[in-house]
Amino acid sequence: MSAHTPSMSEHEYREAKFFQTFGSVPTPGFNDPAEQTAVWGRPWGCTNDVGKLRAVLMHRPGDELNIVEDKPMPETGGFGDPEKGWYWMGKTLPDLAAMQAAHDRFTDLLRSEGVEVIYVDKAAPGAMKQIYCRDSVIGVKGGAIVTRLARKVRRGEELPVTRALANAGCPILGTLHGEAVFEGGGFALIDEKTAVCAVSVACNEEGVRQVERILNGLGIELIKLPMPGYRIHIDGSFNMIDHETAIININELPYFFIEYLNKRGMKLIELPPEDNAFSLNCLAIAPGKVIMHETRTPRLAERLDKAGIEVLTIDYECVELGGGGIHCSTGPLARDPS
Repeated sequence: MSAHTPSMSEHEYREAKFFQTFGSVPTPGFNDPAEQTAVWGRPWGCTNDVGKLRAVLMHRPGDELNIVEDKPMPETGGFGDPEKGWYWMGKTLPDLAAMQAAHDRFTDLLRSEGVEVIYVDKAAPGAMKQIYCRDSVIGVKGGAIVTRLARKVRRGEELPVTRALANAGCPILGTLHGEAVFEGGGFALIDEKTAVCAVSVACNEEGVRQVERILNGLGIELIKLPMPGYRIHIDGSFNMIDHETAIININELPYFFIEYLNKRGMKLIELPPEDNAFSLNCLAIAPGKVIMHETRTPRLAERLDKAGIEVLTIDYECVELGGGGIHCSTGPLARDPS
């Protein structure tokens, strides 16, 4: 027996001393910037939707759009194939060259603002909506959540997104599973402790439950918004553009949420009824600085200017014909905390 502790053998004593010297080191925590840089190469994740954007996931449209054929679908006003699951909202078929040019202008603008663009290199087979990266990934404190897309044509986008995140070194904090569906267009961070999500056909109760469990582990409360009718996301109704400033479509938000925003003193800029709904589908790249479509926002742009919001513009209409805009095309992976 060791003289050090009567009940401890020499082996046990040496083992205890070993773990005192080389034992578990739980601090600093996973989200600590220095810890993330040492282990993952850089600080990852988002604690808000408006901090300086540092890294974003995007996909340049490609051959996956060849699945779209001249099959008119009057009920959607565009084209579609219910059996294969694809649909195109525009009245004209996709112009791939124009879409790629618009996407390139967008990524060039982001890079000029100091944003690293991380690409999903190759779309899943037939995933003609892979360009809308917002829906397949949610950037949260310390990393990302890989979602599970709701619609048939979008199922499978998760795999190339997961590969892109792994190749970039971005930590994946969770992957939705089972019968959960949740799309990132139905999610927004209000601040570092508060998020909001849709409850809809694209964000079902099980998907919301799984996302909420991850958020609660990060100290984030999730506000749940039942969406009207077939409104699937909230980024056509609510979009943060500065700390405590948001653009809203007041006719598509529950009254209790509008009251919540008013009580916390948030500045709400209402979407003018004559402006296109895609006007709200913009991207904050820094506090009070957004990228918007250049021709769809005349009245809203005036209101943003009066509110002191800086607006950068691009022509993105050829991409919007697919059913998603500027906000939809970006999956933020790293933002400054303020």
